[in-house]
Amino acid sequence: MTPARRVVTVASVPTDFLALHRPGSPLLLPNAWDPGSARILATLGFAAVATTSSGFAATLGRPDGALTRDEALAHAAALVTAVDVPVSADLENGYADAPDGVARTVAAAREVGLAGCSVEDHTADEDEPIYDRGLAVERVAAAAQAAGDVVLTARCENYLYGRADLTDTLERLQAYQEAGADVLYAPGLRDLADIATVCREVDRPVNVLLLAGGPTPAELAEAGVARISVGGTFAWNALSALVTAARELLDGEVGFLDRVAPAREVMPEAFGA
Repeated sequence: MTPARRVVTVASVPTDFLALHRPGSPLLLPNAWDPGSARILATLGFAAVATTSSGFAATLGRPDGALTRDEALAHAAALVTAVDVPVSADLENGYADAPDGVARTVAAAREVGLAGCSVEDHTADEDEPIYDRGLAVERVAAAAQAAGDVVLTARCENYLYGRADLTDTLERLQAYQEAGADVLYAPGLRDLADIATVCREVDRPVNVLLLAGGPTPAELAEAGVARISVGGTFAWNALSALVTAARELLDGEVGFLDRVAPAREVMPEAFGA
C-alpha cells in the first residue's frame, strides 16, 4: 500500500478525511510529534497526519498523560498550519471527566481546524482506569454533538490497561458507534481474529494500532481495517536515533555523521529550503 499525497482546502478537510477510511484499503496514519515531523511525513506522501500525545509530551520533557488541554490544542493547531493534509488530534480523555467538559474540548478542536480527533475512555485513575460504560457513552455522545463535521474517533482503552476483554470492548465500541462516533479504535488489540471480529461486528471504520509482533498492514487490510496508526512509535524511533548518536559521541565514535542522508534528502522539500 503506497499512500498518495493529497492537497486539500480547509473547507473540504473533514469530509475528505473520513473518505480516506476504506475497509480493506486502510489509511496509513502516521503520528507526528512537531510541525517539522508533520511536514516530513506529508512530503513523503502520507494522505493525513495525526498527533501523538506521548510523542508531543516527550518534546516537553514529560511522560504521556502530562499535557494540558490548552497545550494539546495549541500543538494540534501548529500541525494544522504546518501541512496541507488533514490532521487528527489525540485528545486523550478529552481533558475532562464530565461529558460537558469533553464537549468543550472537542468544540475547541473544531475551532483550530482539525479534520479529526479522538477521545478515549481511560480515566487516568490507576484504581479505576476505564470509565463506567454508561458515563463513557455519554462522553462520546457529547463529543459527537460538539464535533460537527470533525471526524470523531472513540477509543476503548481496555487492552492498554489490563482488561483484555473482547466482549466488553466490542460492546463498548458498538455503544460508541450508536452514540455518534465516526471511527472506532481499541488500541492494544493484536490478535488478528479478534480484530476481524471487531471489524465485522461494527458499522464504522476501525482503526488499529501497529504493535511489534502483531499483524502486518497487509494482514490488517485483509481483516477489514480502515485505518492504521503507529502511536508514539515514530517519535520513539527518532529519540532512539538520538540516544544511539549521543552514545557514539560519548564513546568517541562518529558513525552518526554517516546517517544523516535520509533526512537531508527530504528536508529541502518539506521545509521549503
